[in-house]
Amino acid sequence: MTTATTVPPTSTAPTRRVAWASMVGTSLESFDFYVFAYFSAYFIGPLFFDPLGPVGSTLAAFSTIAVAFVVRPIGAVIFGHMGDRLGRRATLLWTVGIMGVATGLIGLLPTFGQAAWLGAVLLVLLRVVQGLSLGGEWGGSILLATEHSGRVSRAFYAAIPQLGSPAGSTLSATVFLVMAATMPAEALASWGWRIPFLLAIPLLAVSLYLRWSIDETPVFRRVVTEGRRDRMPVATVFRQRPIALIVAIGAALLGIGSYSLMNTYTINYGVAHLGFAFQDLLIATTIGALLQFITIPLFGAWASRRSSARVVLWGALGTLLITFPMYWMLQFATFPILVGTMIIGGILPTMSWAALGGLMDDLFPDHFRYSALSIAYAIAATISGFIPLITLALGDATGFAWWHPGIVLAILSAITLVAAWVAHRNSPWIRQDEGQLRAVGAASDTAPNG
Repeated sequence: MTTATTVPPTSTAPTRRVAWASMVGTSLESFDFYVFAYFSAYFIGPLFFDPLGPVGSTLAAFSTIAVAFVVRPIGAVIFGHMGDRLGRRATLLWTVGIMGVATGLIGLLPTFGQAAWLGAVLLVLLRVVQGLSLGGEWGGSILLATEHSGRVSRAFYAAIPQLGSPAGSTLSATVFLVMAATMPAEALASWGWRIPFLLAIPLLAVSLYLRWSIDETPVFRRVVTEGRRDRMPVATVFRQRPIALIVAIGAALLGIGSYSLMNTYTINYGVAHLGFAFQDLLIATTIGALLQFITIPLFGAWASRRSSARVVLWGALGTLLITFPMYWMLQFATFPILVGTMIIGGILPTMSWAALGGLMDDLFPDHFRYSALSIAYAIAATISGFIPLITLALGDATGFAWWHPGIVLAILSAITLVAAWVAHRNSPWIRQDEGQLRAVGAASDTAPNG
């Protein structure tokens, strides 16, 4: 039986500073995603894949978005292993460093006109690197925040990294709107498109400074002290928590998938079929993102008082109830209705998004938690990466009936609803089982240090 040891002293850095350090990395992740999404259709295709023609170059540009999603689970395995073996802080320095450098390098790539296909090849390679690094970023950010906080406030601090999503999307949308309003189209196509990618460098500097200035989490130091690190934490996840992993993936689908649906597909659908101006859609989504700066901390505090699984469940249930009325209203194509739709359609999925980190943190023991969170989130994100394509296919099959996006959002809501219910019903058993696992010892699953 493992002998209990005294928990090492907590970090000298205030918990709020740790939360900021965790949030900045997720902000850089979100900024990268939306900058590339906003600029790919307009600039990446013509600049790097011009010989493929208008349609071919656009498809190639969108494929570079997809490749980062496809490789993300591989990054989750790599950096999840590092996070459970080497530590949360060290791994997050690597992930944010790789991500920021890769994003900045995209802004320096030669176009097809300058170096033929060399720029396109390097672009794909950098997107692969970004996808790998993103696979380990979210789970580590959640653990950095929660493992420096107390049990009572854990669910609240698990919500703070989720602010990175609206922060990144707001910043990227603002950059796009400002540049479109102040720069001629020729300048944007010539050199202006590089600016958003180069902005990742100062974001990286801030994130590295914040993460370098904090200590390793007390939870991981306790795992090391007790000699409970797994030789292969990823294998332990699938061996000891396969059902919990499925539950975690299902719980994440609404929070991630609704963002892909509302902020990626709906923008294209609104312009092509509902008659909205692109700028109006971008402004409406930005308003919805700004509101999340208020709602995410509030839902995080609510999760601390109730439970993370309950908040995820209520968010999924609420989204399921308003899905079809929301998309029915959207067809009337007025700007106030558009803003209202983005606000209402954003608040309820945000409940599930804000409490997601706390729910996942409850599902897994500390000695392979980094791997478990990273893998679950990466798989959910990879699935969500195909949601715009699936919704487009459904729209084409139904003649773009007003309710076709609602079908997709309703399915996401139902899956997350069931997963959150299972997590809520089993969370006491999971906590008890974690204690039993610690008592069993390290005979076959853990490797002592020495």
